[in-house]
Amino acid sequence: MSSTSARRATRSAALALTLAAALVATGCSSSSSDPGKSTSAGYSTPAKDLSASITYGVWDQNQVPAIQQNLEGFNKQYPNIKVSVNVTPFGEYWTKLQTQASSNTLPDLFWMNGPNIGLYASNGKLEPITGEVNAKALDPANYPPALVDLYTINGTKYGVPKDFDTIGVWTNKALFDKAGVPVPTGDWTWQQFQDTAKQISDKLKSQGIYGAAGGMDGQTTYYNTIFQAGGTVVADGKSGYDSPESQAGIKFWTDLIASDASPSIQQLTDTTADQWFTSGKLAMYWGGSWFRAALKDTALAKDITVLPLPKDKEQATVIHGVANVVAASSKNKQAAQALQVYLAGKDAQQQQGDAGSIIPAFTGTQAGFTKSMPNANLQVFLDALAYAKPLPVSKNTAAWNAMEADLLPQAFSGERPVADVTKELATKMDAALAKEE
Repeated sequence: MSSTSARRATRSAALALTLAAALVATGCSSSSSDPGKSTSAGYSTPAKDLSASITYGVWDQNQVPAIQQNLEGFNKQYPNIKVSVNVTPFGEYWTKLQTQASSNTLPDLFWMNGPNIGLYASNGKLEPITGEVNAKALDPANYPPALVDLYTINGTKYGVPKDFDTIGVWTNKALFDKAGVPVPTGDWTWQQFQDTAKQISDKLKSQGIYGAAGGMDGQTTYYNTIFQAGGTVVADGKSGYDSPESQAGIKFWTDLIASDASPSIQQLTDTTADQWFTSGKLAMYWGGSWFRAALKDTALAKDITVLPLPKDKEQATVIHGVANVVAASSKNKQAAQALQVYLAGKDAQQQQGDAGSIIPAFTGTQAGFTKSMPNANLQVFLDALAYAKPLPVSKNTAAWNAMEADLLPQAFSGERPVADVTKELATKMDAALAKEE
């Protein structure tokens, strides 16, 4: 992902549940009689002498230098708009945002992710970008369509994509050499991946080294294989987990673990897959483009290359990314929108990309990211746009994320058959999704 928080799209589940309860408890509802519909009164380019002080809420300190460069350019256009960048670590970000949302004291502009957009938008906490789009200050065609769709709720667009991340197979070539196994070309199938992981594990297991790893992070693992098998996680208000295709996507990982080509689910609970990889004990890791930050300046970097995900019925990867959103309660909304528009522009996005820490969302500004590790084939993450599918979300994603976390380990551990677990998960998900209507 584009933040150093490797699982920012899914780790906010419990906090989002708390937010949902808080919004209901405090009586916070949409300012519109029809939640989720646009309340925008329009947009016009502010006068150059507009004077205001606004806040910009983010969660990644590593991106602040590039943001400050952006703000220098912004202040050349709007010298009288003072912007305070408020950084809150990801683990605390959503708790703080929950409190601010309940009291209508959200930052004027702030970062939003896919699992939370529906909750905040449907409760009237976000200003639509309808006015900016209609005024041609923003053009959604400049950003990946899957991300534009992710931040569109009930036909209304709320967020401007800031960056994006896709998933690839981070590969330690030194471990392949040690095992005497050739590095795959990248045009490969599920079976070839499984066979490669098994070969490496069999040859190096005495050294505590595995070929690959499962795990409970849907964004980097089982959502991808569900899509590759032709299945869905959630579609048209229904769970897709009880379909044969989605069950096949889960079985990919249970088979990997059962064959001893991966650490057990208990081992992966104790030590996550990314930690196995960075410690030199894992040859292949399914991870996001954001993982570059954990590798770039390490001794491991010289041995790293990235391969596309293997495919089954189709080629697919999850795409996610952060969006900049304006608080509906902002008292300086015109200034906040001006910054939202500026940060979404090509020049600001190019600055972000040249910093190398993220993949900017604006088409044509991503070269800096690929050059940041020139021998690692980071181009894989850009090529994946051609077959990317949005991170699965709904209005209250957190409700069924919690169900996944509760039930799927029973399949990954071998405690229960995949079909039984996914059938129960689908039934419970459908009940939760029905409450969103």
